[in-house]
Amino acid sequence: MRILYAIQGTGNGHLTRAQDVIPALQQRGELDILVSGCQVDLTLPQPIKYRLKGLSFIFGKNGGVDFYRTFAQINSRGFYKEIRQLPIKEYDLVITDFEPVSAWACMMARKHCVGLSNQVAVLNKNVPKPEEADLLGRFILKNYSPTTAQYGFHFAKYGDTIYTPIIRKQVRELQVSNLGHYTVYLPAHDDHKIVNRLTQFRHVEWQVFSKHNKQPFRHENVWVQPIHNEAFLQSMAAAEGVLCAAGFATPSEVLYLQKKLLVVPMKNQFEQVCNAAALKHMGVATMKNLKKKHLHKIEDWLEEGLPVQVDYPDETDAIVERIVRENT
Repeated sequence: MRILYAIQGTGNGHLTRAQDVIPALQQRGELDILVSGCQVDLTLPQPIKYRLKGLSFIFGKNGGVDFYRTFAQINSRGFYKEIRQLPIKEYDLVITDFEPVSAWACMMARKHCVGLSNQVAVLNKNVPKPEEADLLGRFILKNYSPTTAQYGFHFAKYGDTIYTPIIRKQVRELQVSNLGHYTVYLPAHDDHKIVNRLTQFRHVEWQVFSKHNKQPFRHENVWVQPIHNEAFLQSMAAAEGVLCAAGFATPSEVLYLQKKLLVVPMKNQFEQVCNAAALKHMGVATMKNLKKKHLHKIEDWLEEGLPVQVDYPDETDAIVERIVRENT
């Protein structure tokens, strides 16, 4: 059986999950890997057969997606060409982790396509939603990577086809401690703005990991360094708590490590706003943005925040087995 596993390459969460999904798929067929998108800091140990441009969202420095840079780099003709050139009919099973080229290639070929991602879970009716409706955001999330079967991941099990997060083996094997510092990962915010906000909490050591700065620097009680997977995991495993965006992979790993968590959803990111709503429902601290009027949320979290108890068993092999059984 030939399997195509297509992975979204914007951000790190999709490739993080893929590190555990790929070996399970390799046990069940001849696997080819496709990655599209940019702004990723992780690499896969397995060879990538298709490295495509796809449709990427570019993180800005003002708390959300940089729409100008995002639209400037979109090449609709090139995207259509990638869809047409992908030999999708050669595969017996196509699985997409919110990757658009493979999904649209399947749609145009009228071929079955399995969605395996947090995004498909977000759209489920049982998942907590924000109070403010975002019809455009929901429309984009639903149609960006269309699929004919869906298996999702979320912070809690909201249905029969929604699983708790895949926690990669590298995280499960971490030695957890508490050295008192706080780890920060806010890729859509400017480093200097982050430093300006965090230096107001002088009694705390902050370890900030940045997508925008290639040279480490320190300002008062804030240490900023380029994002590096090993260093980030070690910092997180030894932290008192983690301040991060409301993506999926990092908050899931923080919850698994039993660290207290504060999330700031990216602006104009429907998925992240929904994730924040689900986390808030679980008792996780959230804040709308880093404006000064919201900084009391950080102070409250530092003084009163507690870890939220979760149970995230390793179900990766069982999930992949079910997908193969039900879709081939």
